[in-house]
Amino acid sequence: MTAKHPQQTTYDIVIIGGAIMGASTAWFLTEDKDFDGRVLVVERDPTYETCSTMHTNSCMRQQFSAELNVRISQFAADFVKNLRRYMGDDDRVPELSIRSFGYMYLADNDDFANVLRESQKTQLAAGTATQLMTAEQIKAAYPFYNVDDIVLGSINLVDEGYWDGSAVFDWWRRSSRERGVEYIENEVVAMTRTPAGTRVESVTLKSGEVISCGQVVNASGPRAARTARMAGIDVPVEPRKRFSWIFSAENPLDRDLPLTIDPSGVHVRENGGGTYQCGGHADVDPVVDYDDFNMDHALWENQIWPILATRIPQFEAIKVQSEWAGHYAMNVFDHNAIMGPHTEVENFIFLNGFSGHGLQQSPAMGRGTAEYLVHGEYRALDMSPFNFERIPAGRKIIEKAII
Repeated sequence: MTAKHPQQTTYDIVIIGGAIMGASTAWFLTEDKDFDGRVLVVERDPTYETCSTMHTNSCMRQQFSAELNVRISQFAADFVKNLRRYMGDDDRVPELSIRSFGYMYLADNDDFANVLRESQKTQLAAGTATQLMTAEQIKAAYPFYNVDDIVLGSINLVDEGYWDGSAVFDWWRRSSRERGVEYIENEVVAMTRTPAGTRVESVTLKSGEVISCGQVVNASGPRAARTARMAGIDVPVEPRKRFSWIFSAENPLDRDLPLTIDPSGVHVRENGGGTYQCGGHADVDPVVDYDDFNMDHALWENQIWPILATRIPQFEAIKVQSEWAGHYAMNVFDHNAIMGPHTEVENFIFLNGFSGHGLQQSPAMGRGTAEYLVHGEYRALDMSPFNFERIPAGRKIIEKAII
């Protein structure tokens, strides 16, 4: 059972948000031999019922157009496959693997086909196994697809597919708690800055306690902007609704279905046992309320299912088994992570805006944030291109493989 009140009145690091990013950062802090400070993780809902971590596809890919994003996923793959070793060879930790059915990007025009070709060059240079496929090659390997409109496909069958994100999440929390990280069920409702305004001096909890802090990490997912505003800061992160469906097929496919990204943006993947998981969103994609998880039932009938049945005719006869709505923490500036310190409030650290690919990036992002908190610099991978300073400077990261 999670405690509701902090044991101390001052902490070296307060992490706001205990889902995948907060948990990763907390655990990597405990791994750093140069850090022996006190860490408090404040999570408003320890059931994590509505957080993005629990609504994820739980897949990872190497197919990004920016090299740094590729490197980040490569570390994630290594971390997952060697979880027990990273956890100190603890026999309690499960041995995990990646079910590498791959991501299949489908291009129905020359412009996107050229994007896939250019991205493959970046991916191959980083050591991935991305393959480009003609429509004929796709049909031969995956005869269930309708490829009449397809110009080119891109797939990688190495370290790309499903992984058990919940197991990693659980072990980050369990291990970090055993090492002294304190988790509480509470909520940060206010912050106080120093008279000069250059640092957050304390955070106020919903239960009334005022906690002094050395550094604050904003790991609050789709609520990132609300958290930042408490420190007088604006960050361009908004909750955007994403819908998921699990369905069974009357006539299941005879081989694994890659996570297929249709040119429409609808995506569908293997789920096992003759079931499949599909995701998508409405053409109009507004910012939504933090607590709005209502389903759009007409979306499935009018848009998603017709697209699926056109792309994979065997999916004309299917039955929805479950459905839910979740939120992307959408960085509306450039759809990439926002990390590092604020340009003026120097001890306010961002870990926000992952725009749908946060789970697979969580090992590298937590590691990098922990490095910055302890050493004032990134060490294993230079994550500085993601630092907040690029936003006021208007310096966008161009990532063309956003789903």
